[in-house]
Amino acid sequence: MDAAFTAEQDAIRRTLHELLDATAPGEHRRELWCRLTEGLERAPLAPPLLTTDVLAAPLLAALGTEEQRATLLPDLVAGHSSAALAVSGAALSVALGLTGDNADGGWAGGGRSGGVQARRGEKGWVLYGQAEQVLDGHSADLLLVAAHTGGFARGRVLLFLVRAKEAVGLARVRQTAAEEARPQATLQLRYVDGELLGSGEGVAEALGTVGRTAAVVLAAEAVGVAERLLAPAADRAGGRVRLAEAYAAVEAARSAAYRTVWHPADASGGVLALAQGLEALRTAATEVMRVGGGDGAREARDCFARAAADEVLFGPVERLRARAVEVSGAFGRTEAGAAGREAV
Repeated sequence: MDAAFTAEQDAIRRTLHELLDATAPGEHRRELWCRLTEGLERAPLAPPLLTTDVLAAPLLAALGTEEQRATLLPDLVAGHSSAALAVSGAALSVALGLTGDNADGGWAGGGRSGGVQARRGEKGWVLYGQAEQVLDGHSADLLLVAAHTGGFARGRVLLFLVRAKEAVGLARVRQTAAEEARPQATLQLRYVDGELLGSGEGVAEALGTVGRTAAVVLAAEAVGVAERLLAPAADRAGGRVRLAEAYAAVEAARSAAYRTVWHPADASGGVLALAQGLEALRTAATEVMRVGGGDGAREARDCFARAAADEVLFGPVERLRARAVEVSGAFGRTEAGAAGREAV
């Protein structure tokens, strides 16, 4: 595999790095998002970049009706509005197909208590229930709410559009999050009007496709942040020898991410790349804290918290690897599949 970048790609990378290096974490993130509408590395993704551009907008593009796409996508792409996928954080990794099969829809409540339910009302669909740990759920203008409908016997999961600022019966409470790049909220829906996204068909498949893309983006972010963390630490440590293990982990994770981009047909590649990226970031943060050194140690603790937060939402690493094995069929589906289901 030739992972070399062209001169144009290198120029784009340098421009992005200069912009991100000049932007303090947490400052003017929405303004930054309005200037950048593609995946980034070397700095935590601004919340709208991940929730809007990586998760919600692709779902709207894949599943929405022509009218829904024409009405909503231009403002999302231009950065004039933001969107969030409203799936309870505890179920997000399964919903995206990262740690389990999302086809049966059990992650959305399974027709039992919990999650969000939907039923037809006099004027259309009505949503009720609760979703916790919704990324950017406190501020997103548009919510793509996953809801279980049809009763337990014939139930299925559909996605509904909720215009947050206009929604009567919607309560949003921002949660305390360990990592500012992953702001989360609890959404309470008390008979909120919802608009069915598209025809209701193909939801699981679209979520799986978006999940594979999100895995690569998150893996690249983890590698870039780890690389940025290690550079000054190597100088303080008197060279790279004391950080050799961390550098090896980061380079392996980088190769996995590049391979996935170059071979997108490999369904297990993104999941495995994410596992390696998160593990590399955790290793780098641990080693930098061990080396010590003022601001570097504090930044390392922040990076460790970021890796931990992403493992809660999109992992953990062991479940990601089990899912990659299951999808690839490397050791047969029975044993790996059982491991994945047990982990869920």
